[in-house]
Amino acid sequence: MAVSTMQAVNVIGVVDDIDDVISVLGESGVFHPDDVPAFYSDTKNFTHLQTKNIYAEPLTNLKASIGLTKRNFPLIDVSDFNPSFEEMEIFATKTAKEIDALVDDREFITEQLIEAKESLNDTKHFVGLGVETEKLLTLKYLKTRFGRLPKESYEKLSAYKDNPYVDFTICTEDKSHYWGVYFAPVDNCGEIDRIFSGLYFEKCDVLGVNDTPRVHLQKLQELVPKLEAKLADAQKRLDSYLDMHAERITRYLSKLEELYLYAKIRTKALQYNRSFIIVGWVPTEFAKPLKRRLKKISSVSVELSDAKKEIEKSPPVKLKNCFLAKPFEFYTEMYGVPKYNEIDPSLFIAITYIIIFGIMFADLGQGICLSIAGLLMWKLKKMKIGKILFPCGISSAVFGTSFGSVFGFEHLLDPMYKALFGLEEKPFEVMTSDSIITILLSAVGIGVLLVIVAMSLNVYSSCKQHNIGQALFSPSGVAGIVFYSSVIFGTVGQLFLGWNVFSLPYILGMIVLPYLLIFFSEPLSNLIAGEKDWKPESWGGYIMEHLIESIEFLLEYVTNTVSFLRVGAFVLVHAGMMMVVFVLAETAGAIAYWPVIVLGNAFVMVLEALLVSIQVLRLEYYEMFNRFYSGEGRPYEPIKLNLD
Repeated sequence: MAVSTMQAVNVIGVVDDIDDVISVLGESGVFHPDDVPAFYSDTKNFTHLQTKNIYAEPLTNLKASIGLTKRNFPLIDVSDFNPSFEEMEIFATKTAKEIDALVDDREFITEQLIEAKESLNDTKHFVGLGVETEKLLTLKYLKTRFGRLPKESYEKLSAYKDNPYVDFTICTEDKSHYWGVYFAPVDNCGEIDRIFSGLYFEKCDVLGVNDTPRVHLQKLQELVPKLEAKLADAQKRLDSYLDMHAERITRYLSKLEELYLYAKIRTKALQYNRSFIIVGWVPTEFAKPLKRRLKKISSVSVELSDAKKEIEKSPPVKLKNCFLAKPFEFYTEMYGVPKYNEIDPSLFIAITYIIIFGIMFADLGQGICLSIAGLLMWKLKKMKIGKILFPCGISSAVFGTSFGSVFGFEHLLDPMYKALFGLEEKPFEVMTSDSIITILLSAVGIGVLLVIVAMSLNVYSSCKQHNIGQALFSPSGVAGIVFYSSVIFGTVGQLFLGWNVFSLPYILGMIVLPYLLIFFSEPLSNLIAGEKDWKPESWGGYIMEHLIESIEFLLEYVTNTVSFLRVGAFVLVHAGMMMVVFVLAETAGAIAYWPVIVLGNAFVMVLEALLVSIQVLRLEYYEMFNRFYSGEGRPYEPIKLNLD
């Protein structure tokens, strides 16, 4: 639960050397540029060296044209290739224009080919007509509608026998439709169209040509191969051009990408007279090597300072975790990275997520399948969620063994229990009335424990940020822990153990006093921080406002705890769904029994994996994270060209 340590970098030098400085910073691949005003309070006499990234336009144009070719040009190391901006701009403009011309030629032929194929497909349905379509479409007093009519709708035309204009001429037919034409007088066109629309007539746009459909079809059948040959030739010309210029395109594209990235440093730099200032951040392990490289530039001076001393500048955060927590950085980043002096919750979410997921998805067989699926998702598709599902599946298999569930078979592991522990069957039957109560109470117990752990993490995180008032007096601080734990302990002792816990000293010392500390947390925090104006402007107004807030945080204690009932509920849901699968399998008969079992398991596994993943993440974000974690940090985003 840590972040990589950072160093603030302050580079000052003569403007003539800024290109060399930017090259060193960019090539390092570890420099995160920042805004100079964030480091210097008075910058009114400073000016921006460059406000526009001049490489954006030629790079965008070149990439857009290359994208049309569907050809991939890998980025390579071009540190030894240094053309001028004018040369790159000319190359990008010329190359983009030439590629666009070749692509336009290909696309024009493609459109012709698509149009010809569509026309061919439509025309073949009307070969029964012995009249030129152009003549039918240009009749003065009649409108012509080509299309298809469902066969069942054709039978309904008899209902309109009194209307002489409701008639459909059949040309061809397929399994479900008649293809043909109907005619409507211009004055009655709207009425006839509505009738045919109600019969689900689908209009077909047939081109008007001075040929019969049969003759036109023959011409189209001859035209399509010619267009296909022309398209192949156009693609060949494009491929030949790209092959001939591949090396130059790769080098110029890589250089433009590199300089486009490096220009982000230049746009953040400020100039004062003949000097420039660049500020940013680098991980501590790279700070001294980078400083040595910069110091080789004669006019440059470099200052480093520990990010701990620059907290007000909001240092960027680079997460650093062990193999177990590393995949769960995905969930941390989705919520928001921590502030530099805040704890990283990745390890906490890894441990709690894996355990809770395993409890809610407890099945040995399905857990193993889920692990294999997660592993394949990561190995084959590089899906981040795959690395999360793998340990979750293992946890599910472990808890499934504890519950004795294997693909829904609840007593398949009874021989193992007998051999290892001398038991006749598994010790815990999920669906009995006593077990249901035990499961739900245990789920609430898990919730209580995790809420207390989350509040303890808040105390640690607040101390780390030197916010002693929040650590002591907030609803998730020491006072909150004492209040919440005392209420829970007293309730359990009084209701379930028969202890007389709620004595007057206990209530006053362990419940009322912590509540009052939470209630007056704001002035107490200001007092501890040494602020002179620690008192509220109006005690009456403060009390009224915080009475409402106190109701809110009391309700949060209840809802945070009760929300963990879903952990136990999903244990029961899993067992219930598998019972339904077995009932369906037995109803289906001997032949369909195993197919139903297999398909039922697959359905339950996919559905539950999705639901459990969402529900556990919800518990993490809403019941635990909001007690100790803000997620308001800045991600570490160094200027780095990712070479292929």
